[in-house]
Amino acid sequence: MEGPKVAAKFPAALNLEPGNYFWCACGKSKNQPFCDGSHQGSGIVPTQFKIDEKKDVFLCQCKQSKNAPYCDGSHNNL
Repeated sequence: MEGPKVAAKFPAALNLEPGNYFWCACGKSKNQPFCDGSHQGSGIVPTQFKIDEKKDVFLCQCKQSKNAPYCDGSHNNL
């Protein structure tokens, strides 16, 4: 199995509404940082997460975070 592709070396700063989301874990989605189904056949699956109230988030785009889907600064080591 191939590892995830680095989509960007910076987080996606977003203001998200309450709801369920699917974070792209493979790095192939054209809708970063969210899944668009491009992972099919890669062996990597998206991470589902829930937002309970409107808030600002920083979502990982380097796909190396130990706190996925949230950025932990791992992009600084690439």
